[in-house]
Amino acid sequence: MRAVLLAPLLVLLLVVPGAPATAGPARTAEECAAELDCSAAELEAIPMGQRVVFLRALQERLAADYIPGFRHWRNFEGLLRFFDERGYGARGSWISWSDAGNLEGIERGVAIALRGSGPDFGNPGAEPWADYLRRMHRGELADRATHDPVFADAEQASLEHGVSLAEARGAEPSRMDRNLYLGSELYRWMLRNPQPVLFELNRTTRERTGTPLAPADFYRWFTDVRESEPTYRGAHVIHDTTLPNPASAPISALRLLLAYLPELRPEAQRDVVPLGG
Repeated sequence: MRAVLLAPLLVLLLVVPGAPATAGPARTAEECAAELDCSAAELEAIPMGQRVVFLRALQERLAADYIPGFRHWRNFEGLLRFFDERGYGARGSWISWSDAGNLEGIERGVAIALRGSGPDFGNPGAEPWADYLRRMHRGELADRATHDPVFADAEQASLEHGVSLAEARGAEPSRMDRNLYLGSELYRWMLRNPQPVLFELNRTTRERTGTPLAPADFYRWFTDVRESEPTYRGAHVIHDTTLPNPASAPISALRLLLAYLPELRPEAQRDVVPLGG
């Protein structure tokens, strides 16, 4: 008789072994940005389009309270726009978990920097992001040669944590996922190996002639983390060459170049400011 009474309970335990005792409603991107305590699992539940809202809210908060003019995660926004537009990053996917790890590291970094201390949620990117923000606050990362490697190292730590979260859940990257990740590795390599001589030559040419040195200036624009178009358009190039799509790949490359062309206008060049602003 006792076995009969216990059977339904055993069935429930077997069917939902990991279910919490109580499950609250999923938090929104705005709530996570305001409270700064969402886990990677909670961030992973947020759709790609809403993750842009989350990142933008964090940047606006930092710009208002800590680092005036901060907009240094726009490069991530560009990639999220691409994922959302192309339908990548579905719930539970390798891309979704990898990105959630990066966002968690960023969120924890913001919380630690603004509050002086706090848990890192086991994310090895939390402290590097916090250190990045502290140094930005102190004005130590205003030039590209100093800023870019610090940024790249923080992103690498939090993104690799996201990859480990994806692997722990059995999510496997597709060929497209791998190529997009390799593209991000190339981007971080460019950040870790800034070209101060190239930047200085570009600056001198711009000041003397009013026109930038186009190849050098494209490099400056493409690796400026405050810009979303380079990562957005660059992801399209990777996507169309991976398929491969002989018709679309050249068009995607052309659109990347066209996105840069407005930078050649004199008024755009006057707006080129140090990374501290």
